[in-house]
Amino acid sequence: MKPRYTLFAAISIVGILIDQITKTVIDRTMQQFDSIPIIEHYFNITYVRNKGAAFSFLSNASWRLPFFITISTIAALVILVAFRKLRDDQRLAHISLAMIFSGAVGNLIDRIRLGEVIDFLDVHWDQHHWPAFNVADSMICVGVFLLAIDMILEEKRLKNK
Repeated sequence: MKPRYTLFAAISIVGILIDQITKTVIDRTMQQFDSIPIIEHYFNITYVRNKGAAFSFLSNASWRLPFFITISTIAALVILVAFRKLRDDQRLAHISLAMIFSGAVGNLIDRIRLGEVIDFLDVHWDQHHWPAFNVADSMICVGVFLLAIDMILEEKRLKNK
């Protein structure tokens, strides 16, 4: 097996495990809407559930669950196809897609298992809160950021050839 497939599998498995373990710990040790201050005025662990997507998008739509399950499944499959098309030397893109894949699968597991996603990372400035998120969301965001960097670097590599 090529090292890039091993790297993809390792990042994906570790990302999914960390996401699911943290959500399970939150679910078993906290009541919904409980909050534990970690850094006063900036960061709490706050247990909430999100039926929608980012910023509770579509949380009240009757068709939301099949929609999000379908979109997440398609996204995971598209990521796998895109990964296969990468060159072996595109290491940052390998890492990026593995992170995005693990985040998509982590939230997909919640949607299938619970019908909603467990969120608990609560970043705020005094009373101004960013919507709560989870490890899967973080993996997706960091993965997209790294993928954007890889795309810029790839464009520069192509110009220099």
